[in-house]
Amino acid sequence: MSNTPSSNDDEMTSISPACKQIELIITPRMRDLDGGMTVRRVLPFHKKRMVGPFIFFDHFGPAVYAPGEGLDVRSHPHIGLSTVTYLFDGAIAHKDTVGNDLVIRPGAVNWMTAGKGIVHSERTPPEERAQGQTMHGIQVWVALPVAHEETEPAFIHHPASTLPVFELGGAQMRLIAGKAWGHASPVSFPHPIWYLAGEAPDGASFEIPANAAPERAVYVAKGKIQVGTEHLEEGAMAVLAADCDVPIVAEPGALFMLAGGAELPEKRTIYWNLVSSDTARIEQAKTDWQTSIDGGFDGTPFTLPEGETDWIPLPD
Repeated sequence: MSNTPSSNDDEMTSISPACKQIELIITPRMRDLDGGMTVRRVLPFHKKRMVGPFIFFDHFGPAVYAPGEGLDVRSHPHIGLSTVTYLFDGAIAHKDTVGNDLVIRPGAVNWMTAGKGIVHSERTPPEERAQGQTMHGIQVWVALPVAHEETEPAFIHHPASTLPVFELGGAQMRLIAGKAWGHASPVSFPHPIWYLAGEAPDGASFEIPANAAPERAVYVAKGKIQVGTEHLEEGAMAVLAADCDVPIVAEPGALFMLAGGAELPEKRTIYWNLVSSDTARIEQAKTDWQTSIDGGFDGTPFTLPEGETDWIPLPD
């Protein structure tokens, strides 16, 4: 999806000095996206720009669309990152300039690597638009290591049946990317990470060990979860303290995400939908997008996905 820039990142944070198991608790800021959707934005945050290589974290929905209505995120560019969409409910049609045109549904994963540059759109599929639907999910961006920032763009769809599912203390866990708890996802990334979705229909209790990853975070997508001694409501992220085993207790019906990984050694700049370790590369991408708009996307640095005719302008 497309990022909406904001200077309001200082809102609503709390640090828990009494609980050393938690470094920071982040409460999302509400943001309106292109396409008529309001999201809860967690990352980037002024006190914690990234968790490992995870540089962007948006929670969208549950959003109810009446028949004839739907999501319409117009074509927009990305560089220097991989985007990951995971749905709890609903469906999204994805088109990109690598030639992909498919629909993602709950439990599956769309993993798009922007690399040196890709353009994509995200819309409600025709069938769901006609019938109406509820849409609920998470989109994260993972910053690519420097050696891979200018890789060729790519897109891989992983059906739900291909992702490892295992039980953890009563929770059903789906491993979206990386390796964790003895399981390996088919989603590969050139840097140590793990990313999981958890459901606890009857409640759950487990522990995230200190050696699971150098940086770790828990996000509550629905319900309530106790992280260490802190009780988190829906929409909160707990960034876990290093070198500390942290117990997790999920109430019945909770949905949550676990993200972890090693920190990237270089600082990242994020502007709109563009991520890079080089600010000059961000400026070039901005120029390339404007040049492409002015040139009608014909023989220009960026093009539009097949069949798409509208696009998001460069933000002021």
